[in-house]
Amino acid sequence: MKQTQKRLNTEKLKFQSVSVSTFQRLTARLAVAEETLRAIRNGEVDTVMVAGKAGSQVFTLNGAEHAYRVLIESMNEGALTLTCGKLILYANQCFARMVKCPLEQVTGSSFRRFLSAADRATLRPLMKWPGKFGSKIQVLLKAGDGSQMPVQISLRPTAKNGFNSATIGMVVTDLTEARRTEELLRALTHRVVQAQETERGRVALELHDTITQMLCAVLVRSQTLAEKLSARDGSAKGEAIKLRDLLGQTAEEVERISRNLRPSVLDHLGLVAVLRDTSTEFAERTGVSVKLACVLLTARLPADIELTLYRILQEALKNVEKHARARHVTVCLRKQAAFVQLVINDNGIGFDPDHHPARRKGKGGLGLLGMRERATYVGGALKIKSVRRAGLHRAVATGRGLDEGFGPAKAGTEIEVRIPLPPRITAAN
Repeated sequence: MKQTQKRLNTEKLKFQSVSVSTFQRLTARLAVAEETLRAIRNGEVDTVMVAGKAGSQVFTLNGAEHAYRVLIESMNEGALTLTCGKLILYANQCFARMVKCPLEQVTGSSFRRFLSAADRATLRPLMKWPGKFGSKIQVLLKAGDGSQMPVQISLRPTAKNGFNSATIGMVVTDLTEARRTEELLRALTHRVVQAQETERGRVALELHDTITQMLCAVLVRSQTLAEKLSARDGSAKGEAIKLRDLLGQTAEEVERISRNLRPSVLDHLGLVAVLRDTSTEFAERTGVSVKLACVLLTARLPADIELTLYRILQEALKNVEKHARARHVTVCLRKQAAFVQLVINDNGIGFDPDHHPARRKGKGGLGLLGMRERATYVGGALKIKSVRRAGLHRAVATGRGLDEGFGPAKAGTEIEVRIPLPPRITAAN
């Protein structure tokens, strides 16, 4: 009897011990659950991971996207999610305002409806292969009322997130204000260039009509002085002759500066004559051979076009002299349909138009920009192709940016400018 009672007491103690440990374990789990619920209620948790027989599973809470949605809806840029077929799965209110359509008409429709045929063709390969880090493109966005808005589209692939195929995230940025600022800046620059040309003309006229004339008068006097001095005067006559020669060189240099500032040949004889004079003077001064080929123009081009082409040639030859180390330059002026084209080639060392050394050091680097802006002023376009001598790298700079490729090519640089001609000039030529 006593043994039985003792066994029962032992089992009771074991049961009480097990019950206490189980109670403590359950209490701890309950505390964890309560803390989890508190964190969820306070918005501190976006996802919950649950361990089970099938492994760990991650559950996203329904309210987890609220903060991100508020952020996207408050953006000043359009935000969309599209399928690879350009079907709009999601769009924020800003994009709906951009295209001037109700949001319910935007969601579920095709993004193609807001693009022109040309922009659709440009966007198509980017939608198929947006790249790991995304891509950007500038297009015209068509609104519901027929108006157009310049925008920049940024594309980036997103995770499948429950869809059968990957989706694409898109951000649409309104460029209207940026384009307006760009146009104002270009107009201001144009006015500065016009003022600069006016001042150049004034200074050139002053140099030619005043300084050059005075130097010529002094030159004549020095020549007279040298002739009056006899051989017995020895060193004095020699100094007079040296003074005469120095005055002659000074007069020639002043005349060259005057021509560079504003050549009178351009005003009186036209573009072909000034291109010929400039090429000849450059070849004689630098020793670099220049081959000039010009089409016969039966009618004068507009003054602003002639001046633009002359300044571009002048700047190109300056770059050849300072940087290219070229031995030969070709200049070709031709007319193609309703365009006039000037092409300048050199066989120098070449360069990368997008990473010019002077631009990286913050010194100069405005020559190419100035040429491009001058071409833009008269409705033209400038294209630069350059191949470096030490390698096969080829860089092509256009108005849209830099295209790069690799392939064997001769070193050197080609500058091409195309400018549309007025109808009356096209007909006359």
